[in-house]
Amino acid sequence: MALPYDATPHARVEAEKPAAPQLFGAECRTTVTGSHVVAYCHNPYPETDRVSLHVECDRWWDIDSDGAPVDAEPAMTVRLTGRCWEEIRSAWVSHQK
Repeated sequence: MALPYDATPHARVEAEKPAAPQLFGAECRTTVTGSHVVAYCHNPYPETDRVSLHVECDRWWDIDSDGAPVDAEPAMTVRLTGRCWEEIRSAWVSHQK
């Protein structure tokens, strides 16, 4: 007996579930007051997050800075500080596994 192609039975194969996204990265709150910047980073996840504070100064002669990385262990809050001689143009925190 010959069946059309559409009539052949299909193997029952479960569709692959997409991989769950990995939760990573401390949540950081940055505050600039004059020429000083403070960032508090809290890591709610089970993996260590290495955070660094980066500060860009507004004046051309003022030196920008990249802070040393600090390990934010699980359930830990770390404080990062930086400064310029004059105004701060921007400040941000980078994350590394």
